[in-house]
Amino acid sequence: MVESLSPPVEEIAPQANAPRWHFDRSFWKFFAAAFFFDAGFALYFFLFNLYLADLHYMERAIGSVNAAFTVGSLLGTLPAGEFTRRWGIRPLLLLCFSAAPLLGIARALCPGLTQQISLAFLMGLAMSSWGVCFLPAVARLTTPSTRSSAFSLIFAVSVGTSALGGFLCGELPGWIASGGLVLSAADVKRLLLVASCCVSALGVSALLPLRIPSPEYVVSPGAPPELAGWKETWRLDKFLAGLIPCMALWAGILAVTGTFASVYLSRQFQVPLRSLSWIFSCAQILQLGATLLMPRMIVTLGRKNAITLVQAAAAAALLALGLTHAASVAIWLYLALSVAQWMSSPVLYDLLMHVTPDSHRSTVAAMTMFGNGVSGAVATALSGILLSRFGYGVVLPLLSIAAIVIAVVFRRINRDTEAAPLVEAA
Repeated sequence: MVESLSPPVEEIAPQANAPRWHFDRSFWKFFAAAFFFDAGFALYFFLFNLYLADLHYMERAIGSVNAAFTVGSLLGTLPAGEFTRRWGIRPLLLLCFSAAPLLGIARALCPGLTQQISLAFLMGLAMSSWGVCFLPAVARLTTPSTRSSAFSLIFAVSVGTSALGGFLCGELPGWIASGGLVLSAADVKRLLLVASCCVSALGVSALLPLRIPSPEYVVSPGAPPELAGWKETWRLDKFLAGLIPCMALWAGILAVTGTFASVYLSRQFQVPLRSLSWIFSCAQILQLGATLLMPRMIVTLGRKNAITLVQAAAAAALLALGLTHAASVAIWLYLALSVAQWMSSPVLYDLLMHVTPDSHRSTVAAMTMFGNGVSGAVATALSGILLSRFGYGVVLPLLSIAAIVIAVVFRRINRDTEAAPLVEAA
């Protein structure tokens, strides 16, 4: 890739037309597959650490299992990008949608620590391909005028299924008990984990008839022969070389707040578990509505301004959350933070796919997911250390400053980018 392949964000200007929600049949097949996959694993990941706790795993062992999953996901990301470049998106999606549910069931049925660590690593490898395939698949099955709506729709449905999963987790044990079936807490969760994997596996039925167009590979004009192949697809132009690190840093902030925000409400303000579950559900509902509004926001403001606005809103919420001493205010700020951070994801991924030529989208997605994973792991570990030493009143304002810096850097790399047309495959 060379600099002429990516336009500045100013060229992705506000459009006169309203956001479009009309998609062809191929997109709806992919949407159905994503719905089942996300619905099943939203419930699965919501439950799994609680299941390990019911099996009497301590925090250190639970951390080791989750670390194994993260390592597997990171190690699988870049090879997945090369796989899709060589053989296409659909074969890897079929492998992911088949292997991940089977490994998820195996994790639910094998309680030993060594087994859990090994299976978590393999499941991370299998699921790493979902993020790599998801972005270019949506981009290839849509047009520039419908792409932002497509990303918002899929992210919104993901939020909705997460809310449904949380509701089911709270109510199903009572329903099972009322039916006269006596099960331990671990047995109930094991049953739900297996059921959630079966739901995820239903996505294969939607993928089988799906045909995803192959890209037309673009070789940069004047590129030497040794770069006219896989090396060419891994080169980044000036804008992407700045955008991907910015997205990784932003992913680190998302990882930290996703991990510690609810803990902050619980410990700092003694918000009980039942109230936290309702707050989580409210956040999901608000995120659902806000995500569906993002295409209109992009049309009105443009992608660059929309990203800046939601990042600034998240920064303000982080700062205020770290400084407040009232529980009711902290809850409202948590809701605002959740909405602002979630709104940023579809517009950032929409931008990433818009400025990337079709032939390079799989490898760019792989690099982005790899950077996001590394940043999230490092940021979470570092924040845990800082929180233990300095507390939330120091760390949350620091995260707010980091969010502002990321927003400023994003606008700077856009301003420094030369104007150039986007190359799309025919």
